[in-house]
Amino acid sequence: MNVFVISLVLGLLQDPLPSSGSTEETLIDIDVREADVRDVLRLLAEVGGFNLVADPGVSCKATLKLKQVPWPQVLDLVLRTCGLEQERLGENLVRVASAEEIRKEYEALRKYQDEKALAGPLETRYVRLAYGKARDLAPILSKFLSPRGSVVFDERTNTLIVTDIRR
Repeated sequence: MNVFVISLVLGLLQDPLPSSGSTEETLIDIDVREADVRDVLRLLAEVGGFNLVADPGVSCKATLKLKQVPWPQVLDLVLRTCGLEQERLGENLVRVASAEEIRKEYEALRKYQDEKALAGPLETRYVRLAYGKARDLAPILSKFLSPRGSVVFDERTNTLIVTDIRR
């Protein structure tokens, strides 16, 4: 029952939605006390015209009394107040989860991508030097290699032998 009342009040107080070519954002009035953040997010999704997915762990009670505020600002404020973040997936799909959960997922994705890049095949190149000494350049070059890379030198031919993943 509480959700219906909030939705009805929000629907009556908001300005009409702008046309798709307009750069104006819908200003809304919202006055709720101890409302479940999931219900507030659903209302903002309705006003903003986007699809919403809220993770199961999303829970918070929000109290808002705002007049003539653009709905994206209200969304950002509600998310920040409840320790949540949004992840935009495509043009009109938004996923809401705890900031910690999204951070962990991004960290796991970055780690996976790093491991995948390091798992590539190794390539060896021979670089014959004319003006520098391979012995002097090998330690400098080794600082720029991946963890799987290595540099050795052949002092007799003044050649660097560099093995690393292909990038």
